[in-house]
Amino acid sequence: MIEARGLTKQFIRTQKKGKKEEFYAVDHVSFEAKDGEILGILGPNGAGKTTLLRMLGSLMEPTDGAVMITDKNGEQITKKEDLKMRIGYLSENTKLYGRFTVREMLTIFGELYGYNKEEIEEKIQVISDLLQMDEFIENRIDKLSTGQKQRTSIARCLVHNPDIYIFDEPTLGLDIISSKAIIDFMKQERERGKTVLYSTHYMEEAEFMCDRIVMINKGKIIASGTPQELREDTNTSNLRDTFFAYIEGGAKDEL
Repeated sequence: MIEARGLTKQFIRTQKKGKKEEFYAVDHVSFEAKDGEILGILGPNGAGKTTLLRMLGSLMEPTDGAVMITDKNGEQITKKEDLKMRIGYLSENTKLYGRFTVREMLTIFGELYGYNKEEIEEKIQVISDLLQMDEFIENRIDKLSTGQKQRTSIARCLVHNPDIYIFDEPTLGLDIISSKAIIDFMKQERERGKTVLYSTHYMEEAEFMCDRIVMINKGKIIASGTPQELREDTNTSNLRDTFFAYIEGGAKDEL
């Protein structure tokens, strides 16, 4: 399980006249994501989604609050090396090594995680089957389509078989076929008992895929619950209308 406890990130920005102003990109956010669950993080651009995910993935230190990650026995994991082995993180800005083939890159990451040659070859085949990569796994990365590069980025996150996936806009700008491959992958990992957190702009996608949803705006949680609970709370028929209802104060219950 992964839990955010009062996660806060404060920055300082400079105004036009040189005046400095403090602001909260993430403002005392708390929630948990359990094993075998897909948790969607929804919100507009600038809502704080990426900053939140970076703190959850141990890539950014919070100004305040903490991230708690526990193993299947409920024991908290504190060592940084162990945390890295537990998490597979995909950023929308992930850079790949264009001159390598997909197989070469995955082999390098397998070696970095300490696996031997036979283990790496077995893992690559499993990942290739899972993400439908056989047709391009021997191609150089700089020759791949956008969807193929995104599947390669996700494959990189799979090499060490993490318990928790943190994906920032994994289907952004992809065609229907590539999006389906990634969505199917997330569903399969949920069935394997893995935890999946992902942010998206696509409300319709989140609506049919997520077990629970956390909606954020201006760095704060404005609603959380199952898609059905959120729709019922706002008397709306889809998540897009639900989000606007919370923004405009249309929820029946005070948040």
